[in-house]
Amino acid sequence: MRRIVPYIAVILAMLIWAGSGIAVQQSLLYVRPFTLMVIRFTIAILVMLSLGLLVRAHERRHPREEGSLLALQLIRKRDIPLFLLAGTMQPVLYFIFETFCYRSLSSPTIAEALLSTAPVIAPWLALLILRERVTKYHVIGIVVSTVGMLLLVLVGANNFELGNPIGIPLAFLAVCSAVFYTIILRKIPEHYSPLSIVFYDQLISLLFFYPIWAVVEGKACFIQGFLLAPDPEEALAAIGYLGVCSSVIAFILFCYTVRRIGVTEANAFNNVRPVFTALIMLAFFGEQLPLGKWLGIALIVIGLFVCQKQENPQLDDNLQA
Repeated sequence: MRRIVPYIAVILAMLIWAGSGIAVQQSLLYVRPFTLMVIRFTIAILVMLSLGLLVRAHERRHPREEGSLLALQLIRKRDIPLFLLAGTMQPVLYFIFETFCYRSLSSPTIAEALLSTAPVIAPWLALLILRERVTKYHVIGIVVSTVGMLLLVLVGANNFELGNPIGIPLAFLAVCSAVFYTIILRKIPEHYSPLSIVFYDQLISLLFFYPIWAVVEGKACFIQGFLLAPDPEEALAAIGYLGVCSSVIAFILFCYTVRRIGVTEANAFNNVRPVFTALIMLAFFGEQLPLGKWLGIALIVIGLFVCQKQENPQLDDNLQA
C-alpha cells in the first residue's frame, strides 16, 4: 500500500492544479496578476503556519519516533541556500516566465502545449545533475504521453497564430524552472517535511512579490476590484481555492511524491493535467471532446503506465550475484 501512496498523491496534485487555470481566470476578472499572487501566497503561508503549529502542539502531547509530514521545522543554516534556490525557481521564476509567455503568444493553446513539456526535459536534467537512471521505459512512456498531450491540446484548436516568438524561449525557461525546482527538492535533506519545504519556498516568493506588488499595483486595486465586483463570492471562492488547494495541498502532495519516486517519474504526471482540465470542462461546462482528444487521453494514460515500468537495478544485481 505504501508504494502506491506517492502515485495517489501526485494524481491528486495534478487534479487540483488542473482546476487552477479556471480559478485564475475567474480571479483575474477582479484583481490584477501580482495582487492575485500576493493574496494567494499570503493565504497559503497563513494556512501552513497554522497547520504546522497545530501539528507541533499535537506531537508535543503525543511524541513519536517518525516526524509528521505536516511538521513545520526550522531551517539549518547550511540548508538555507537550497531553500532560497528552490523558492526562486518556483514559484518566483516559473510564474514570471509563465505569465509573460501567455502574454507573448497569441494562442493560449500553443502556450499550454509548450508549458506542458516538463516530462520531456526532466529525465535529461535529472540524469545530468542527480544521476537518476533514464530507462527505455521512461523514454517510450514520455514520448507516448507527450504525443497524447499534444493531441489533447491541439485537436480542435482554431487559432494557431504564433504572436511574439519570444514566448517560445519564455515557455522553455518556465519549464526549466519547474524541473530545476523538482531537482532541488531531491537535494534538500530528507528530514525536512513537505510542509516545511513548501512553507519556506512560498515565504521566499512573498518576499519577492510584495515589493513588486506595492510598486506596480498596490492595495487600491484589490479593494476597488471587490467593490466593483458584481459577484465577489465567486472571486473569493476562486482565490481561496488557489491559496489553499493549489498552493498548499497540491504543492505538498507533489513535493512528497518527488522525494519518494524521483524527478523523472513525478514530472511524467504533468501530462495528465490537460486530461483533468478537459474532463472538468466536459463535466461542468459542457465542452465536448472530439475523438482525437479521447485518443490523446488514452495515449497519456498508457504512457504514464509505461513510464512507471522501470528496470530494477537492485534486482538485476541480485540475480547476477
